[in-house]
Amino acid sequence: MIVLATVAVLVALIAGVAAWRARPDTEPVVTASIVDAPSAVSSSAEAPAEAVVAVSGRVRRPGLVRLPAGSRVADAVEAAGGALPGADLGTLNLARKVVDGELIAVGVPAPAGAAPGAGPSSGTDAPLDLNLATAEQFDALPGVGPVLAERIVEYRTEHGGFRSVDQLREVEGIGDTRFEKLRELVRV
Repeated sequence: MIVLATVAVLVALIAGVAAWRARPDTEPVVTASIVDAPSAVSSSAEAPAEAVVAVSGRVRRPGLVRLPAGSRVADAVEAAGGALPGADLGTLNLARKVVDGELIAVGVPAPAGAAPGAGPSSGTDAPLDLNLATAEQFDALPGVGPVLAERIVEYRTEHGGFRSVDQLREVEGIGDTRFEKLRELVRV
């Protein structure tokens, strides 16, 4: 009986050791954000993890503010301490997504002929800002009709804004010839 019990204990012990060794190795899961993990490969198509914008005019703390990617103009104004009492926010499109490196002027009148929240009017000598202009302003450019104007605005919205004038070539309907006509009429 003792021999049988000893054999049973040995079999159980061997089975336990075998089961212990057969279990999968578990490693701790490390979660890293894109910001924390440097990438060996950089792509110009990647969206930045944050946007740095300058907020000026009638805000409590004018200056540079850092915002998460996808933030809105309203977030930038709030990050600058909010608008001062009496500041006219009607010239801003508070729902527009900010673009890294842009200037947001709070309570400053829009240039004559410009729609609220847009860049300079196409009737002036100043180039039209690709990140601020409305579809109507793009439509006024030579060789750009209402359909192409909407495509430019859609591209800007889908890609978080233009980072260079050359990106205008990526808009469907803008080839080399049309781009050359528009190059001097627009800016970023």
